[in-house]
Amino acid sequence: MNKLDDVDIRLLELLQADAASPNQDLAAAARVSPPTALRRVRRLVESGLIERRIALLSAEAIGGLQAIVEIQLDRQGIEHVDAFEAIAVADAAVQQCWRVSPGPDFMLVLWVADMAAYNTAAARLFTQQANVRNVKTFFATKRAKFDARVDVRAVVGATT
Repeated sequence: MNKLDDVDIRLLELLQADAASPNQDLAAAARVSPPTALRRVRRLVESGLIERRIALLSAEAIGGLQAIVEIQLDRQGIEHVDAFEAIAVADAAVQQCWRVSPGPDFMLVLWVADMAAYNTAAARLFTQQANVRNVKTFFATKRAKFDARVDVRAVVGATT
């Protein structure tokens, strides 16, 4: 995709704040016509810049247990790393899966109903996997901040 202009950046900022905004409201807030807003957003989606639009659920309202888990693998060959990643991303308990370096090989974020559900997920993901060498789990006691927004202006800049 070509450089983003100020209108693209405004649209991205607005969509990150509320992806469910009707096109009329989005256009007005971005100071463009509704057809322009619709065309620009479609282009941003088609370019892959907008990956998907989702609803963020409240951890406090839903409840459950969140765990941040460091995983160190025994064998480091790409086929072994890819195999573990495929298992992790396919598991419903795994919200996020990150390959990281240096340190552990993966960081996972899990959201489960309770400790029994965590133990079941841990057995499925870590114990039954012969290539998992070390697991270190941290249980969330409070979510002080969770935001998926990106400061688009700081990261990609504008042409205007």
